Formats: sequence, structure tokens, C-alpha cells
Amino acid sequence: MRTAYRTCPLCEAACGLELTVDGDRVTAARGDREHVFSHGFVCPKGATFGQLNDDPDRLRRPLVEGVEVGWAEAFRAVREGLRPLIERYGPHSVAVYLGNPNVHTMAGGLYVPPLVRALGSRNVFSASTVDQMPKHVSCGYLFGDPNAIPVPDLDRTDFLLILGANPWESNGSLATAADFPGRLTALPARGGRFVVVDPRRTRTAEAASDHIPIVPGTDALLLFAVVHSLFADSLLSDIPDYVAGVDEVRELSMPFSPAAVSGACGVPADRIRSLARELATAPTAAVYGRIGTCTVEFGTLTSWLVDVLNTLTGNLDRPGGVMFPLAAHTSGQARPGKGFRTGRWHSRVRGLPEVKGELPVATLADEIETAGDERVRALITIAGNPALSTPNSGRLDRALAGLDFMVSVDPYLNETTRHAGVVLPPTDPVRTGHYDFAFLTLAVRNFAAYSPPVLPPEPGVPDECDVLARLSLILTGQPDEDPALFHDHLLRQALTRLPAGEHARITGDRPAERLLDAALRAGAYRLTLQDLLDAPHGIDLGPLQPRLPGALRTASGKVELCPPPLAAETQRLLESLPRRRDGMVLIGRRHLRSNNSWMHNVSALVKGRSRCTLQIHPDDAGRLSLTDGGPAEVTSRAGALTATVEVTDTVMPGVASLPHGWGHDLPGVRLSVAAATPGVNSNVLTDELVIDPLSGNSVLNGIPVEIRPA
Repeated sequence: MRTAYRTCPLCEAACGLELTVDGDRVTAARGDREHVFSHGFVCPKGATFGQLNDDPDRLRRPLVEGVEVGWAEAFRAVREGLRPLIERYGPHSVAVYLGNPNVHTMAGGLYVPPLVRALGSRNVFSASTVDQMPKHVSCGYLFGDPNAIPVPDLDRTDFLLILGANPWESNGSLATAADFPGRLTALPARGGRFVVVDPRRTRTAEAASDHIPIVPGTDALLLFAVVHSLFADSLLSDIPDYVAGVDEVRELSMPFSPAAVSGACGVPADRIRSLARELATAPTAAVYGRIGTCTVEFGTLTSWLVDVLNTLTGNLDRPGGVMFPLAAHTSGQARPGKGFRTGRWHSRVRGLPEVKGELPVATLADEIETAGDERVRALITIAGNPALSTPNSGRLDRALAGLDFMVSVDPYLNETTRHAGVVLPPTDPVRTGHYDFAFLTLAVRNFAAYSPPVLPPEPGVPDECDVLARLSLILTGQPDEDPALFHDHLLRQALTRLPAGEHARITGDRPAERLLDAALRAGAYRLTLQDLLDAPHGIDLGPLQPRLPGALRTASGKVELCPPPLAAETQRLLESLPRRRDGMVLIGRRHLRSNNSWMHNVSALVKGRSRCTLQIHPDDAGRLSLTDGGPAEVTSRAGALTATVEVTDTVMPGVASLPHGWGHDLPGVRLSVAAATPGVNSNVLTDELVIDPLSGNSVLNGIPVEIRPA
């Protein structure tokens, strides 16, 4: 029996785990008290790391048409399925869908982008367009880089405004903060305050200094009214010279007075004005918006206004405000920028613009079902479950059944991979190294940590990097080449960022480790892989530091506070202002023991009473003749389902809430624990025809529905 340390890969918090290893099994997982970032914090998901790894339903060998085969036979089946389609119909006949877990693995960070380039298809889709794409787009326009996302400086701020986020349950998102609840609890303890804007009285809202209920989907109206108040009440801070467009924002905000928006968003005008004053007069302040502000009709506009407020109050790139992390694998060097644009290509059927190299997943079913020379005939999914997680998923599920071929890299036979002709299981988490390429660029304090594999590789089982390398070679017509050639190709590319004298110093026992070592040596702190191996609890790189204007990549070299596409979108928001929705609207919700659809097959995480309930306010329950624990039929334009009612005053009147990621009762799925408590799939109700036009993001909150007793 021994102890091993690794970063938890199950959410964005990047907590350190202390694992007890007995032979080839992880028998216990607890928080690493010496970890430089998480200091011993662990959530229920991290505590089940060993159980997740040893899940008996986890695939250990490839499947071809549902039958276990060897790896050589599986790759041969992939070649025979994909190559004829590519050669006859071209690369656009093959689509790729990338799921959320890709950003939780080194293989996903290092080998998925080259695979997408190897395919050369415009039909690239991901979970980003059901989650976070509005934030990427708004930051792209503001800062010139869609990945330059400022995060709240949680440990130093005096006032925090949270919209559409519930970090007590999610552990935080697009802001990597181990023990996010503890950091929020420390804020009032040091004399600060945090305010939550949310249609539900979440656990985060209950702990807040104040909770402001809001009509779902109207956050942009509220934020514009706060901007209006800053100008009207002369509350602006000094604006740096590197910020352009302040006067234009003033003009745009004029119609959105607190009195004008109050009725639509359900927030009293006086409270809007006082919120502006709180932000402007706090010694430091930060505005943080997350999934509830992204998955709405005006998601990009809302995401933009979050940082407009941070800028106008003087809290952009300021300690205690919102700041830009500097990860160890990034250079942080100032360089000229070209700015940001979308629409470099468009989807074939609906003409939707490309954003950040991909198309909206809301149109994937269109591309499969609609006849034409470049119809999608084959699909590659990597760590994704779009049959549950995308809008009108019932339609997409039917479309997947009509594909000519499908291959999935996934550890489970789930609602999506049941359609795959070939399933290639990735390596067990305990047998892979871990470094958070994505989340360290979003950390609320700069640090670096690498976790070497806890157990050695199994004989004859390829690493996930090898699997993705083989797929890439098949896509480029080189199916018989050794994956080592692909690994070497990627390393040669990485070495171009280093002085020639550094090339021979690269170390690492595995391809991913060598690529990481090259990135660290070229990074801002000039660390090495060995430095991280010598520090199993991580290396603290200090609090966030101001990085503007050096981090800007706009063509002007300034923060473009009023980009033309967002200014134009403001007119559409203004036209929506008189619109009032009668009837009920549906929103989602998260739970600490879930991560979308992929944590429901661990007994410890689903035990207890069902969490997949339709929450509804007592006033609405009485009006609609619904009873607590009884069934209700919920209908939208896209579909209908029957859910169990939970009557609660934690949700505001006129709003119903159903969690995301459930519905594990489809035939062919091998998830024994999840099937015992399947729940219902809320995305049967979401509408693939309604998206945020600037980002292509699906609208998953504020869905008009009809509810009646079943």
C-alpha cells in the first residue's frame, strides 16, 4: 500500500488528490492538504476517483458492432469505415464532435487539435456551443483573443456580483478556483460582500449577502441598466488610455434605463441603481457571469456587458477585480494582434457562421439528415454524449442512427456511443499523466502541477495519445504508419518555440510528457517537467498580476469596448424589451455530485432521493393543479416528457427547473447504475432552431413550455 498524488480530472477546480493505492487499485481518495492551490479541499466527485476508475461498466477493450475485439482489428474497422467515405465524398462528409471531458485530459489538449486539422472538415462541433461560446466571442471582440478570459480575483476582491452561476454546486466554471465556496465564504469574513442574480435561490444564493431573482434570459437588460446608471449617476472610474469605445457604449445604454427594463427583468429599478453604486464605490469589485448568462438568447451580449461593467468601474486587470491568469505553459509575451472574427465558413444547411473553428452543434442533425453532395455521412465523437447534451436531442439521436459510419473514443457505451460501429476506450485515468492545459489559463491564482501516472500502462493497451495519433494517421491516408511518427511530428513543431540548445534537454517517458516539457521550457516561468515532478503538490506562482495592454491581441492594440457586431446586437435586444412572455419558462440546474451526463454511473454519486425532478413554485403548482411527487407533462416546440414534480419556493414563480444530463433509459446503453435511476432528458425540450446568433450557442434557459398533470 502506498500514497500517490494527482490532480482531480472531474471538474474545472483542479483540486489536488491524495490517493491510497493498494496493488493496482485506488482504494481511497481525499484532498491533498499540502496542495498549493486546493489546500485539502475535495468534493464528492473527487472522493470517488477510485470507484470511477474501477467502474465495471467501463470499457477495457474496443468494440466493433458491440463485440469486443483487439486493437488491430478495431483500427482496421475504422479505416474501412472512414477512408472510402472520405475518398468518395471528401472530408466534409465526416464530422467531429468533441465533448467536455476532452479539456480534462492531456490527450484532449495535445492531440485533438491535430486530429481535427488532419481531417480538414468544416463540420467540427463541440460542447462549447451548449456551454461557453458566448464568453469566447465577447472576449475575442474585446481583447482580440477568444481564450483571453478574465477571471474574478476572488481572494482579494471586496465586492463580487455573480450572475447565472452556482459555484456551491458546480465548483466554478471558466474560473478555476479550488474550494470556490470557501473563497466566497472568506469574502464577507474580511468585510466584503457578494450578490447573486439568479431565478433560483441556489446554495450560492443562500450564502450570499443578497439574492436578486431575475426573469430567465433577461440578464443583458439588467446589466445594460446598470451601465446606464453608471453614466447617469456619474459613477465611472478613470478609464485607461488603452480602452476605446466608452462614448459609444454610453450612447448604446441610453434606452436601457432601470425604469425601462425593470418590468421585463423583474428587478426593481431602485435595486438596479443601488447595484451600480455598490459596484462603483467598492474599493475593488468583480462581475462574474457563467452558464446561465451564456445559454440564453442574448448570451454574447450578456457576456460582453459583464466585462463592460468590469471596465467602466475600473476593475479590469486590477487586483481585486478581474484579471488574466498566466499559465506556466504559455509565454505571456506581448505581440501584435490581428483581432477576432467569425464566419470564415458557414454550415451547409442553415448557413450558420463558424465561430472559433467550429459550427453550432444545434445544426448537426441538419447536416446529417439533409441530402446533398457534402452531407455528413460519418461522425467521430471524442469524449462526448450529444444524444443527451444537445438541443432537441431526440432528433439528433434519430439522425445518428442514420449515419453510414460512426467511431467513438469513449470509456462507456452510452446514449451516443450505442450508435457507433467502433468504440475505442481511452486509457484508465490512473494510467495517464495529468496537466490542466485549459484550466490553468483560467486559475484565480497562478500555479502549476503535473501528475505522473499512478499505475504503469497495461501491456498491449495503447495510451489515449496513441489512439488519437492512429486516428489522425487514418484520416490522412496513412493507416499503417507507426504512431511514433505522429508523436515525433508534434514534438518537432513544439521545439520550434525553443532555442536549438534546449532541444536535447527535453525529457519525459511518454509523448505527452515530452510535449509538456517543451511547452514549459518555452513558457513564462521557464519551468521544466522535472520541476513539476519534484513538486507533487504543485508550484505556487503567485497571485494574478496586471497584464494589459501587453495581453491584448486586437488590431488596434486597445480594449475594443464597443465592437460593431455587439453594437448591432444591441438593437435586437432593444426590440425585445417590450416583449413579455406569458406562461412558464424552463431553466436547468446543476448538482455537486454530477458533471453533465458522465458521473451518473457511480453509486456513491447517485444514492439518495432522485435529483432529476421538475422544481416548481407553490403558486404555480396550485394554479396548474400539480402535486409534490406527482407526475407532470412538460411540452415545448421540440418535444415532450413526463417528470416528477418537486414543489419548492427556491424557484421564482413562472419558472420551472429541470437538471441537465439525465435520461439513461435508452436501449443498448451499458450503464447499469445510471439505468437504475435514469431520470429524464431535459434536452428533449430544448429547441435546436433557437440560438444566440453571434456565437451559435444553444438556448437552454428560458425555454417556453406548457406544464400540466400527467
